[in-house]
Amino acid sequence: MSTRTYAAMLLRPVVTENSTRLQGQGKYVFEVARTATKGGIKEAVEKTFGVKVTAVNTLRGTIKTKRFGKREVYGRTWKKAIVTLAPGDKIALFEGI
Repeated sequence: MSTRTYAAMLLRPVVTENSTRLQGQGKYVFEVARTATKGGIKEAVEKTFGVKVTAVNTLRGTIKTKRFGKREVYGRTWKKAIVTLAPGDKIALFEGI
């Protein structure tokens, strides 16, 4: 894969209280493309950040509905990945957060 497809697969880092807590365990959270596979996510993180990935867990977010009078509006679907790194590896992008 090229670096262009890696950037299309890893959409953005997820920065929440829980994801910051997971960094202490060597786990990092990313929002990824809905079509991304675990193997593709692992390869993208390893090539982009130069680290060794030991595990990838993925979660699909539910579609949220909102009501505006009689009309129901559906939110967007999303997918996130929790990436576990080898002991001693860190991603510098998350370090100052």
